[in-house]
Amino acid sequence: MILGIGTDLANIDRIANTLDRFGDRFRNRVFTDTEQAKASRRKDQPGTYAKRWAAKEACSKALGTGLRMGIAWRDMAVSNLETGQPVMQVTGWAAERLAAMTPPGHSAIIHVTLTDDHPWAQAFVVIEARPLGAPDMPAVPVPPAPPVAPD
Repeated sequence: MILGIGTDLANIDRIANTLDRFGDRFRNRVFTDTEQAKASRRKDQPGTYAKRWAAKEACSKALGTGLRMGIAWRDMAVSNLETGQPVMQVTGWAAERLAAMTPPGHSAIIHVTLTDDHPWAQAFVVIEARPLGAPDMPAVPVPPAPPVAPD
């Protein structure tokens, strides 16, 4: 069952200007150490930050709160699996909100997708409640995909 959906569109140039103006003060207020490390390894740092900014906004909307009610920017974090797939983790008040909205007997799964096409970065978040003990695999068998080299 779907518990929440959120999307956001961020302007990469606006994030670049904010990074130029506020630097580490902005980075440390909004982004986790993992997110900052990811951005530091990328050629397009403003684009990387803009996608994560959009993901945090989208996640807060999917949680049904927006960035209010005690949710902090760093309570929502994007990292990547070895395959490159982005994943969202929540801590603090965001995790408390997620637990409160998850029905008994279910676990919450946060799905996130990111994209960018200069000057825009976009994120889409879906929060799913899955019954405890439900299989993680799709009902129809899917052949394995060929391995993808991480960037």
